[in-house]
Amino acid sequence: MVLLDPNEISFPDPELMNSESGLLAVGGDLSPERLLFAYQIGLFPWYNEGEEILWWCPNPRFVLFPDEVRISKSMKKILRDGVFTFTENKCFPEVMLHCKNTYRKGQDGTWISDELIDSFTKLHEHGFAKSFEVWQNEELVGGFYGVQIGNVFCGESMFAKVSNASKAGFLNFILQHKDLELIDCQIHSEHLESLGARMIPKLEYLNILKRNNES
Repeated sequence: MVLLDPNEISFPDPELMNSESGLLAVGGDLSPERLLFAYQIGLFPWYNEGEEILWWCPNPRFVLFPDEVRISKSMKKILRDGVFTFTENKCFPEVMLHCKNTYRKGQDGTWISDELIDSFTKLHEHGFAKSFEVWQNEELVGGFYGVQIGNVFCGESMFAKVSNASKAGFLNFILQHKDLELIDCQIHSEHLESLGARMIPKLEYLNILKRNNES
């Protein structure tokens, strides 16, 4: 694990660093410049609020290839019947706040700090971070946000206030963004595995990411 200099925007090369846990670096800051650079080389921050910033690059990586997505008959009906409506980048900070305040089983708190919301909002203003909203009867009932690098979307967090809202939003996002090569889901979840997400070697993910940085 490498201790980062808060005055220098740099990270260890994830291709050369091997960590069983996926934790590669600690410290630094949450400036928009450092955040963007981290995602461009395959790292992401994940830590408890009030603690040191931890930077991760898991091996293997949990991802979803859009052409492998699985949509159940019940979800196809929900999408077809217009149970929800969907928007993109309509209320980015609100989506992050909902993700921050959502209770998650087995977690004492949230890793989404006010500083992180501020930095991601700045990335959003520059077109790198995006939010996707799910509405029902004009109420925001679900959504998620992440960072886009070329045709790779790095999903960060999602929330749902009613059943199927986040799943419907995620599936609609995939169907409306057929140009995406890959969705980085980062950490395994049964919810995303049921939609077709799977593990791939870290180097395969980094090569895809590198190609999208160059395009």
